Amino acid sequence: MTQQIPSTEPELAKVRNFRDVGGLPTVDGRRVRHGVLFRSGHLAHATDEDAAFLTSLGLHTIFDFRNAADQKLEGPDVELPGVRNVNLPLSDPADGAEFWKMVRDGDLDELRSILADGKGADRMISSYRLIIKERTAEHSQVLRALADDSVPALMHCAAGKDRAGLSVAVTLLALGVERDAILDDYLKSNAKHRRYKVHRSGSSASAYSPEVMELLSPLFDARAEYLSAAFETVEETWGGVDPYLEKGLGLTPETRERLRERLLD
Repeated sequence: MTQQIPSTEPELAKVRNFRDVGGLPTVDGRRVRHGVLFRSGHLAHATDEDAAFLTSLGLHTIFDFRNAADQKLEGPDVELPGVRNVNLPLSDPADGAEFWKMVRDGDLDELRSILADGKGADRMISSYRLIIKERTAEHSQVLRALADDSVPALMHCAAGKDRAGLSVAVTLLALGVERDAILDDYLKSNAKHRRYKVHRSGSSASAYSPEVMELLSPLFDARAEYLSAAFETVEETWGGVDPYLEKGLGLTPETRERLRERLLD
């Protein structure tokens, strides 16, 4: 029996971007069940009160999509009693190390050369396309686990926006959730209280100057064009959602039906 969390969003002190994905509508008139699928940023800094709340959800599995560089930077997730932790990195560790070094230490000239003139957004679009095309085994593992026994489940990465956002979106596609509802949920990561807090080396004003923050913003925004690129990649590579789920992720109709029975009202 899963717990249905309150409709008001909980105030977690050190876990950003937490929310229940329940309530989203499917194209055939059903809705995602409350209390079975959650998403958030990392749990490494969760307070005792945060951990108590997360424990109260009755979670079966936490899917952590961070890579080694992310975990080295933030630390491992806090341990929750009776919860299975599954680490499935969805990006290359070298990319992670390079990414965080740029965010922390990149000076204005370096950031301009890497991110200016739309290059930051292009970087994100390429990342989304790559994850959809190359991480089919990981996404298949997640969906199979959800169909079998792994709910209630929490999916997270570092900020809870990109890798977790894509994994949640793939799950919602498999459930038949309306495309606009998937996008609306994804864009909720832009709310001020949900956004990842950028840490830069140095305390001078120049480290956080308006231009620096503007250059970094594409990396920490949830933008419709990013998720649209993922959907386009599904169409271009497999010809649609159904063949993507069947051929790309290897899901049988029986697995999809079990998934729907577990996660939909």
